[in-house]
Amino acid sequence: MSARWLHRRGELADGPWEAVVDDRVEGWSWTGLRVAELAADAALALPAGGLERLVVPLAGAFALELEHADGRREHLELRGRASVFAGPSDVAYLGVGTAATLSGSGRVAVAEAPSDERHPSRRISAEEVPVELRGAGRSSRQVHNVGTPEALAAGRFIVCEVITPAENWSSYPPHKHDEHVPGAESQLEEIYYFEAAVTRGAEAPAGARPFGLFSTSSSPAGDIEIDGRVGTGDIALVPFGYHGPAVAAPGYDLYYLNVMAGPGPERAWRISDDPAHAWVRDSWAGQELDPRLPYLAPASEGARP
Repeated sequence: MSARWLHRRGELADGPWEAVVDDRVEGWSWTGLRVAELAADAALALPAGGLERLVVPLAGAFALELEHADGRREHLELRGRASVFAGPSDVAYLGVGTAATLSGSGRVAVAEAPSDERHPSRRISAEEVPVELRGAGRSSRQVHNVGTPEALAAGRFIVCEVITPAENWSSYPPHKHDEHVPGAESQLEEIYYFEAAVTRGAEAPAGARPFGLFSTSSSPAGDIEIDGRVGTGDIALVPFGYHGPAVAAPGYDLYYLNVMAGPGPERAWRISDDPAHAWVRDSWAGQELDPRLPYLAPASEGARP
């Protein structure tokens, strides 16, 4: 059952893109993702259409040449970062009807969602990205709210990044958002794009293979089961069901980019915890936040590339 929803790096490749998730994936309707690794002087086209997009540098720096629906042209520079574990990056929101040419050197992700709302394209600097520390103890994690309703005016999607330090758990307790219950739960499908790395400050042999674990389980909305090892470039699709935990293995930090959207009338993230595990939230009371957080750019890295 997991083979349909958990895809290894390269399995969703399409042309110059290492991965493409869109409505060509059976059972997928509301969210999209593109991931690419660009060499210097390479460029990729993002054609105009009924999609809103968020361009998120994963490693490296990028530039965008925009052509707006009214014919106006605009140049944007994204300073980027050394890696996804070096704090937030500049990102760019591309409104519906905006075409763009993306160029630069490094890894980049493009979150997408169909929308009929028009919001202005804009660059969001790293300094503008709200950084939130959630949980406590071994459930501590860091969230970059790059495209959440509180941080970005958009039509449909909700986008965030999560960093889970080695040995910690995130997306926990398991929760779902697969039915519309006004004021209580949103109906949102979700994409998880993963990266993993040797934990900050550690040294590992050349053969080390950073990884984490990710799990989903069924809900009344549908049957799903993922209990898988995940690493850089892997993608999990969650159309319904309880999802979590995402666990960073000892010695390795785990990152994921979340893209969520759905058919509901409100752009909101409202969840229902798995009733078998909801009690765990209360156990965080009195626990300290993991002192390793926040993960920001180490001083030795200097400015972003």
